[in-house]
Amino acid sequence: MVNPEGAAAGDFISDAVEKDNEQGTYSGRVQTRFPPEPNGYLHIGHAKAITVDFGIAERFSGICNVRLDDTNPVAEDPEFVNSIMEDIRWLGYEPAQVLHASDYFQQLYEWAEYLIGEGLAYVDDQDNETISAQRGGFGRPGQDSPFRDRSVKENLDLFRRMRTGEFPDGSRVLRAKIDMNADNMALRDPVMYRIRHASHHQTGDEWPIYPTYDWAHGQSDAIEGVTHSLCTLEFDTHRPLYDWYLEHLPLPQEKPRQIEFARLELTYTITSKRRLAKLVADGVVDGWDDARMPTLRGMRRRGCPPAALREFCRDAGTTRTNSRRNIEELESFIRHELNTTAQRRMVVTRPLHLIIDDWPTDENGDPVVEWFELTNNPENPGDGTRKVAFTGDLFIEQEDFAEVPPPKFFRLFPGNEVRLRGAYLITATSIVKDAEGRVVEVHASYDPASRGGDAPDGRRVRSTMHWVSAPHAKDVRVALYDRMFTTPNPGETTGEPLDDLNPDSRVLLEDSKAEAAIADVQPGQVVQFERLGYFALDPDDPALFHRTVGLRDEWASLQRKAARANKPPKVRKSKKVQNNG
Repeated sequence: MVNPEGAAAGDFISDAVEKDNEQGTYSGRVQTRFPPEPNGYLHIGHAKAITVDFGIAERFSGICNVRLDDTNPVAEDPEFVNSIMEDIRWLGYEPAQVLHASDYFQQLYEWAEYLIGEGLAYVDDQDNETISAQRGGFGRPGQDSPFRDRSVKENLDLFRRMRTGEFPDGSRVLRAKIDMNADNMALRDPVMYRIRHASHHQTGDEWPIYPTYDWAHGQSDAIEGVTHSLCTLEFDTHRPLYDWYLEHLPLPQEKPRQIEFARLELTYTITSKRRLAKLVADGVVDGWDDARMPTLRGMRRRGCPPAALREFCRDAGTTRTNSRRNIEELESFIRHELNTTAQRRMVVTRPLHLIIDDWPTDENGDPVVEWFELTNNPENPGDGTRKVAFTGDLFIEQEDFAEVPPPKFFRLFPGNEVRLRGAYLITATSIVKDAEGRVVEVHASYDPASRGGDAPDGRRVRSTMHWVSAPHAKDVRVALYDRMFTTPNPGETTGEPLDDLNPDSRVLLEDSKAEAAIADVQPGQVVQFERLGYFALDPDDPALFHRTVGLRDEWASLQRKAARANKPPKVRKSKKVQNNG
């Protein structure tokens, strides 16, 4: 049974699975797995793999497990295990089972003994450097190890003594006996086991030897009953080895099939775990969950909706060619989703004082407070409305006022009339400057007959501005983000991506002012700051908002430019975002 909801654009993997089902290769059964190594945090590239693995299983009414490929105890940590599972579930997926490669250590060991007994594996006493040198290179033949022709009896004895912990780290390895002159370097007697006296987060100190990833990978797939082992393209050259191991073992069921697809890379972004770790270690970012990081935890902190990320990955489809997708395209998906789901709030990020001189007072001489009912989300009437206080003492954005306006500036300047969102029409009358000559206060008059923002005589104004009542304002901090790197393809010039770091990738505004309803925003929730963009409340700091994306759809602009150049990009059109003035 095929469920089209799980399909992705340009999905050659679905075509391959469907063909297998038609041929009865696995009796119509489909089982996939997402196999992260628990030695770091998931990033945008993993999101693509997750949507492919779970999406294929969903489309064909199969199952998808998570298998933590925990074969390197030195690099792994329970913290990574927990974060991986949290991120997968945040993205919207629930595995059929959560498994570990370490669950199969005994079976892997027994199969290694089987290959030794078949004369297809041997213990090598050489160090890693010597083994690497003897493997030769492309166009250069390999050199047989002097231990390659050990007897089965001697190999079994040595391997069992490796298992009991008799030998020190690095003194011996177990290698598959394949072909030292194979064109594919992966087949030149690859290492299967290394001695490593290290405690494992799952098995403790039970094992002094650990399988390599290549040895554990396909065999774990076979043990679990995986039908289609979906990997990124860097595993393409390892497929012959994957198949060789499986073809020489007494498997409990059909041999799984490995299929490779291109990984997801974005412009202005890196996903190298080593380089991301350096950013964290050097204090360039605040941690793995810094809102600038391409990790799923960072994207979550910044307010990226998981639904948008899933849809972006599905839209990208699966191909066999590596390429970078424009980050503006991802932002378009984010913007499209948030336009529907995010409630609106008025926040002044760089406040300038605005005084309405003719604002009325009550019988006690206190300024009158009026209340306006504003829509929470024009895209979703179910979100209702909110009450917003208005007084003659307000904050507006500094950039919304110009003492001497440039051409085509329609916002506030002396003598110009503008609309204050949902409230009144006002006209600037005078300004106050500080000792350095900076405008610190604008004075204005208002039209009492324009309540709600429209003049009874029908006159039109060319600008609508947001505002915050100063007596009712809440203090917030706002983090504005630019690209993390200054070039679309970091490292293209020097070869080192970190050379292209943007030193101004984050600007923190400490004195922003928000309407009172901002207090109702929950940690992690995204709201639209009217006219400014979408912002997420930090999960740990109740006064800090991270800009998720701005309101301007840069991807739509790129599409229009491409269309004018007669090079239309193969993507869906982006929905126009409601920006409320």
